[in-house]
Parts: sequence; structure tokens; C-alpha cells
Amino acid sequence: MINNYIFISDIHLGLQAKSIEIEKERKLVKLLNFAADNCKELFIVGDLFDYWFEYRRVYQKGYFRTLTALQDLTQAGIKVNYIIGNHDFMHRNFFEDEIGVELFQDGIERELNGKKYFIAHGDGLVKNDTGYNILKKIMRNKTLQNLYSLLHPDLGVFLASSTSKSSRDYTTKKDYGEIDGLFDAAKLKIDEGFDFVLFGHLHRRIFKNYKSGAYVNLGSWLDQPCYGIFNDKFEIVNWN
Repeated sequence: MINNYIFISDIHLGLQAKSIEIEKERKLVKLLNFAADNCKELFIVGDLFDYWFEYRRVYQKGYFRTLTALQDLTQAGIKVNYIIGNHDFMHRNFFEDEIGVELFQDGIERELNGKKYFIAHGDGLVKNDTGYNILKKIMRNKTLQNLYSLLHPDLGVFLASSTSKSSRDYTTKKDYGEIDGLFDAAKLKIDEGFDFVLFGHLHRRIFKNYKSGAYVNLGSWLDQPCYGIFNDKFEIVNWN
């Protein structure tokens, strides 16, 4: 029986030049096919897309190889959990109804192979990020999203892409500090009794032990494609 759990984060499909995106998606699809034979559950820990806006009857073009590979996973009986990030939060019901992927707006708690996990993208969890938390509430407001969807899809996707770039620039330039960053958020969760606290968002690979637990950050596919895997221990593995 396969008891592996696989985690990916911050792929940012759609961000880079077309030639890079083609190769990145090719690697991602191969990883998803690998996961079909090598994991019990898959966790997407935010920012699978650099931007995503889904209309009631329209979703943005492209990524059909990724969407098909995800559907193949769910049809094979593998649970796919998608914790949306700060770039790909404008979902409706396409992923859940058509692909069978379960979406989560915020962090989730899971027991995996006897270990207690807290898994979240990480945006909004830093103590000194009040401005972003206000923006997050506005951007994820369903009434405002419904009003936004009245725009023509070409304009809506263009504006979503522009907003995504601004958000990425803000995250890159923001000085979160040594004291009150995501590690502090992780320590609070470990103090609550979690064995592993797993984030993305920072685009930096991190593994830090704290008391009886560990804080993990999965890094980003913008530098080196990778995935996290957990059975009896947690590893971050380069995907070539």
C-alpha cells in the first residue's frame, strides 16, 4: 500500500516566456503522472497559476495538459487538495465539479501517517502584514468577484494578470524581518501540537526544526522544480 504524500507549491503557470512555460508545464505534467503511481494524496500549496480568473461559463485558455493530468489523478482515486494562494484565488466551481479537486480558501489541518500537519500557502500569516490582509479580504470578497466577472473575459484576464504582477512585486520587495516572519507563525502552530507546519509563498526552500516539530517551506518552481514527499520523514526533492 502506498503511503506517500506529495506536496507542490508556487509553480506560477503563465508567468514566464512562452518557451519556458511550455517546458515548465511539461515537467509539471510528468510529475503529476509520477504522483499517480507514487502517492496517496497530492497537496497543491498555492500559486499553481500566476493568475487565475474563472467566469461562470468561461475559464482562461491554456493549461489543458495540467488540468487533464489533475483529472486523471482524481479519476484514479487519488485525492487532490488545492489550497489557493495569493495569485490563483479567483476560482468558482470548475476545479471541484469538473476535475474533482477539492479547493480550500485557507490553511488545513491533516493527520498524515500519524503526524499532525498544518498546511497553508502562507500569505497573510505574517504579523506585520496588515495591509495585505486588508487587501486579501477585498480581493476574495465574492460580491466584488461577481461584479468583476461582468467585465469581458479578455479585459478581466488582462487586469488579473496585471494585479498578479503587482502582488508578486510586493511580496518580493516586502521585508518580513527575522523575528515575525512565517517561521514565527509556524512556531505558534507547533506549540499548538502540530508535528509539521508546511507553507509556500516565500519562494525559498526551508526546513527548520523547532521543539518536537518542523517548519517546511517548499520553495518555488521559478528556480528549480521540486516537490515535497512524506512517508516516515519529510524530504524536498528536485524534479528534473
